[in-house]
Amino acid sequence: MDIAIIADDNKKELMAQFCIAYCGILARHTLCATSVTGKYISDATGLEIDQMMAGYEGGVEQIAARIAYNEIDLLFYFKSREPQAEYASDQDVLRLCDIHNIPVATNIATAEALVMALDRGDLDWRKLINPHSEYNRKD
Repeated sequence: MDIAIIADDNKKELMAQFCIAYCGILARHTLCATSVTGKYISDATGLEIDQMMAGYEGGVEQIAARIAYNEIDLLFYFKSREPQAEYASDQDVLRLCDIHNIPVATNIATAEALVMALDRGDLDWRKLINPHSEYNRKD
C-alpha cells in the first residue's frame, strides 16, 4: 500500500516515535512524506521514504495531488493543536481523503488503530479501487 505521512513541526517527534514503534509494519509498504518529516523519520528508523518538498514549499499540495489521482491508500497527518497559520492545502488534503475514501489519522490513537488494521489486512480493499496498486498493474 502507498502511505503518505505529514506532521506539523511540533508533532514530528511523535510521528518519528510512532514510525519507530511500527517500523516492521511500515517497512512492507511504500512511504512518502513531506521533506522535513520524511528526513526526520528516515534518520530515526532507516525506512525508505519518497520525500516530497517541504510542507511550506508545496509538499502538502504534492501529497494532495497524489490523493486526487488515487495514488495514496492511507494518510498519517499529525496536526498541531496549537494555533498556526491554517493553510487551505491542509483542509484540501482532508477533503480529498473524504472524497476518495482514504483512511486518515490525525492523531496517535487513530494512527495506531489504522496501522494495526493495515497489519491485519483490514485495508486490503484499497488495492481493489486504487488503479495504481500492484494488484491492478498485474494485467
